[in-house]
Amino acid sequence: MSEPRWLDDAEKAAWIAFLSATSLVGRKLEQQLKDDSGLSHTQYEVLVQLSALPDGSLRMTELADRLVTSKSGLTYQITQLERAGLVIRRSCPSDVRGVFAEITDQGREALRQAAPGHVAAVRSALIDVLTPEQQAHLATGLGEVARRLRCGTQNPPT
Repeated sequence: MSEPRWLDDAEKAAWIAFLSATSLVGRKLEQQLKDDSGLSHTQYEVLVQLSALPDGSLRMTELADRLVTSKSGLTYQITQLERAGLVIRRSCPSDVRGVFAEITDQGREALRQAAPGHVAAVRSALIDVLTPEQQAHLATGLGEVARRLRCGTQNPPT
């Protein structure tokens, strides 16, 4: 078995900064949404995804892929949103096993009310902390990480 490629000091610093920042930003955004709107961050993202679609609905499996969450985790969140009247589930006419999640008018209103506080928290926690150049590097770097993981390729850059 070959020796692992251990992280050097710069790589370790990048990794630790990533872990700390994602955890702290995630916690701040989760708390802000809970306090201001009673939504979890995942529930907010569900509403964002559905509201962006012309008919406000999406098949649950595709929604789970877009949110990068498990189907069971999404089912739980949809159940909570459905109980609150923010989404409904409906059957897929072409596939008896398929289920769509659809945002309701009440869900659109909840999103409209939650969005200003959420974007302010995103700005405070991340965007306004970084220079435009840092934002561009972050978007490029993390975009590449996401692209490779979605494609199943993790080869280092050449």
